[in-house]
Amino acid sequence: MADVSILEVLLYGEPIGTLTRVAGDRTFFAFNEAYIADENRPVLGLGFKDDLGTLITNFRPYQTRVMPFFSNLLPEGYMRTYLAEGVGVNPEREFFLLWALGADLPGAITIRSADGEALPPDAGDAAANRYDDDRREKALRFSLAGVQLKFSAVNESTGGLTIPAKGIGGSWIVKLPSREFEGVPENEYSMMTLARLIGMDVPAIELVDVSAIGNLPEGIAALNGQALAIERFDRLADGSAVHIEDFAQIFGLYPADKYKKASSMNVAAVIAAEGNEADIVEFIRRLTFNTLIGNADMHVKNWSVIYPDRRTAVLAPAYDFVSTIPYIPDEEAGLKYSRTKRFDEFSEDELAHLAARALLPEKLVLDTARETVATFHEHWKREKRNLPLSAEVVRAVEFHLKTIPLK
Repeated sequence: MADVSILEVLLYGEPIGTLTRVAGDRTFFAFNEAYIADENRPVLGLGFKDDLGTLITNFRPYQTRVMPFFSNLLPEGYMRTYLAEGVGVNPEREFFLLWALGADLPGAITIRSADGEALPPDAGDAAANRYDDDRREKALRFSLAGVQLKFSAVNESTGGLTIPAKGIGGSWIVKLPSREFEGVPENEYSMMTLARLIGMDVPAIELVDVSAIGNLPEGIAALNGQALAIERFDRLADGSAVHIEDFAQIFGLYPADKYKKASSMNVAAVIAAEGNEADIVEFIRRLTFNTLIGNADMHVKNWSVIYPDRRTAVLAPAYDFVSTIPYIPDEEAGLKYSRTKRFDEFSEDELAHLAARALLPEKLVLDTARETVATFHEHWKREKRNLPLSAEVVRAVEFHLKTIPLK
């Protein structure tokens, strides 16, 4: 293998920088001079500017892994292992994973070899000799960041969903049923539907029979039940991309630290600085709602911003709203609110503390939280029997609601 390999980083299809790998699996990121000089450049990420809003252009090297911003574009856990095996890349060597999967990443970023060369034959050590174009295209069907088995699909005019033959360009995300927990797609569909009824920004969703999904990879088609289809908010109707970034990227955290090194207060502070009053209201609604349903998995990667005009960050639409407590009983949220992670300490006092530290208007925060609680109970009472929720999920949420001090 050559001692130096270079990947181009493109934003909206235009090269803006490079990722360079040198001997010893050390990688460096650098912006292109043209991007640096462009006063109207599209924003790659909030973490690339300093306290004065100036573009940061000097970055330290990283060993084996790439810098956190790019690491968060890749899948995690089992999904990473699954994809890495599919393309013959060592899952820990993130530079080569980006090389293999870079044509279909979240947001408006694409990554490609600077000179168009195929993946080096020893990119994954002994296992990498399995890599070929067909395996790469199959892997691209599953290249979206995250751990759940999900892939990009095309919604057909005749109804149903089909996995793109070449794996690129799908405008829907399909989440398959869990092998471990029953009814997860139905749970998420129900919670996202409730969130929309309460007034939150939720993309189009629908439940589809797994049997109605065309072109599923071998072995996966054997799954039974329903899958959740979600329209991608980082893709427009014409197929063009809208840039997004999650808060792990913003905070410069690796996915392994998504529960540990930030809090909901930190997320709120960024939204207060970058967004508007509507974003603050939406944030408090979502924070309150996910507390009420017992979602213990709202980590920093489940919050994102989107750039509709390529330069201004606003809170992205909601995603990954699931009541986790019916499957894994938990008394704590995924992130600390301000001083505590405990659901039963989510009170007006805790929200006032969060508002003060994040520089949010306290009255707006408390009024929004109270309204969300009242509206939630109104819709929950009416919809819990109409939504596709199991009796176990309903019982778990009902019991949990009694422990929340915010009324």
